[in-house]
Amino acid sequence: MDRLASFTNDPFDKPPCRGCSSYLTEPYIKCAECGPSPFLLCLQCFTRGFEYKKHQSDHKYEIMTSDFPVLEPGWTAQEEMALLEAVMDCGFGNWQDVAYQMRSKTKEECESHYMKNFINNPLFSSTLLSLRKTKDYRYAEGAIPFKPSDDPPRPTFDSVLSRDMAGYMPARADFMEEFDNYAEWDLKDIDFVDDDSDILHALKLAVVDIYHSRLKERQRRKKIIRDHGLINLRKFQLLERCYPKEVQELYDAMRRFARVVGPTEHDKFIESHALEFELRREIRRLQEYRRAGIKSFCSAKVYERVKRMREDERRKRTMLCDVLQYIQDGRACSVRPGGVRATGRRSAPPLNLTGLPGTEKLNEREKELCQVVRLVPGAYLEYKQALLNECRRQGGLRLAQARALIKIDVNKTRKIYDFLIKEGHITKA
Repeated sequence: MDRLASFTNDPFDKPPCRGCSSYLTEPYIKCAECGPSPFLLCLQCFTRGFEYKKHQSDHKYEIMTSDFPVLEPGWTAQEEMALLEAVMDCGFGNWQDVAYQMRSKTKEECESHYMKNFINNPLFSSTLLSLRKTKDYRYAEGAIPFKPSDDPPRPTFDSVLSRDMAGYMPARADFMEEFDNYAEWDLKDIDFVDDDSDILHALKLAVVDIYHSRLKERQRRKKIIRDHGLINLRKFQLLERCYPKEVQELYDAMRRFARVVGPTEHDKFIESHALEFELRREIRRLQEYRRAGIKSFCSAKVYERVKRMREDERRKRTMLCDVLQYIQDGRACSVRPGGVRATGRRSAPPLNLTGLPGTEKLNEREKELCQVVRLVPGAYLEYKQALLNECRRQGGLRLAQARALIKIDVNKTRKIYDFLIKEGHITKA
């Protein structure tokens, strides 16, 4: 009896029985004379002597099973394949997840067996040596080298870094969820057999061609992401902050066209527009000097200094006029009974938080803040988390940074900022 490895651990991945069309479970029978496509039978159909076309019941056969040791006792071939698939799915080193996926071995058993037979096995030394020789090629076609290190980052599932990287796993150059993630579903029930008609065979080939085109599109998107380094969002954020506001808007609008050109050409395009913006601003400044009668750069420095002083004085006069207007008008500060001012506007009542999502996650002081500021709890929690992440990243946070981070009313931002500082959640930069 020949004992051969099965296709996979999942019975739904095996071809069905040719006799009863049921999903095969080990052990099952494979005809050794029919081919080239395998003729497989379950044990029940085999014992009944099932025959079909050229297949006869007296043909030689093989018993397909994976319930036998391969590398060491206590580990069957089926468990060996399950271990390799679990390491491929969970990543090397995540032994807890590997053991959870296997369910038949513990974390320590999985780690010791894998290290002994697949890493430190002397039979694989030549293979490992050839892998080291192709290190440069592997880096060119594999994961993005975020830093000069042999060990790429491995963010944990659902961590902040994993979310920033859109679920990208640099160690595998793959995403947690691929583009067109269910493309393989169209192929799971296709089986090429000898008795297929020409039309059915052509239809199956067309489905396979469609699947190949979807795989090419998936690889094309990965290549764009890898070439442009789009996973490293912080790099793009730092680049955007270096540009003026007008160039930032252009940078964001032209990002979708990066797939058309290479990364170097795209960066040159953005840099050329930034240079054009700087040149136009410098030309406008020189034209202003010419209109003012300035003909030397020494005079331009004096002009700029006097201009700033003049703008400061104008700003102070404007603020003083506003204050005097309210002081002279006594009705501006008077409040009628019921909270109605002289202008006829009524102060907004506190927000009722009853039944709003996220209220149960707030403490009493946060509930009072949301009522006064009139901010729903869900939005407050998002703003709070964004400010905490930015403060943790920079080691401190200024009010101007908070206002640039959350685009709401400046007074509400100031109250949230002061509240988080008072509670000790964030610190000033």
